[in-house]
Amino acid sequence: MPTTTPAIDDLDSAEAPATRGRARKYTQVLGTINQAAIEVFASDGLAGASTQAIADKAGLSKAQLHYYIGSKEALYRQVLQDILNDWIVVFGFSDEAFGPRKVLSDLIQRKMVFSFEHPLRSRIFTAEMMRGAPVLNTLMGTSKQRTDQAAAVIQNWMNQGLMDRSDPMLLLFHIWAVTQFYADHAIQAAYFRNVAQDSGEKDRRYLIEQVTAFLLKGAGVK
Repeated sequence: MPTTTPAIDDLDSAEAPATRGRARKYTQVLGTINQAAIEVFASDGLAGASTQAIADKAGLSKAQLHYYIGSKEALYRQVLQDILNDWIVVFGFSDEAFGPRKVLSDLIQRKMVFSFEHPLRSRIFTAEMMRGAPVLNTLMGTSKQRTDQAAAVIQNWMNQGLMDRSDPMLLLFHIWAVTQFYADHAIQAAYFRNVAQDSGEKDRRYLIEQVTAFLLKGAGVK
């Protein structure tokens, strides 16, 4: 009997599921490595972290890890870039026309929720800043641009009399500092408040409400 050569479309359709499966597995492993790196960098810092520790945390051999990453430093840089990308969304301002009460309230809530849900990422960022931001200094161009835009929006609200006059950039710093506290000092905050460190959604809502009221009052939002 004559043999039939499969059509190219048939070959493509047969290979596609296998290709998609490999791509999905590759993405899953990268996600596991990223999470392992976050945990190791948060506890040991860049200097104290090792690729062996990251591999162990990810359930891989060191050789397997290096199939996916070039170096510890490259992985650290990628983790910082991912954090910055997340924070660009977190710190993004809503439509200026909504006014300072809504926009700043939304900003405070997003930042605190991020701190509650991703405390290790926040601590990596803070630790990098504490050592002079040698890596972040090369990555923060977009973040600086967005922050300048936010400060300009706040200045415009002040000019309209919608909030008290102050230095808009410093106001942003104050918001960052207060909200960041609940990521960097979660254990301390829980201890002095006599609550469990992960005290649940109700307590989180209470903290967001208290911090929001405090910061809006301090900013003189009308």
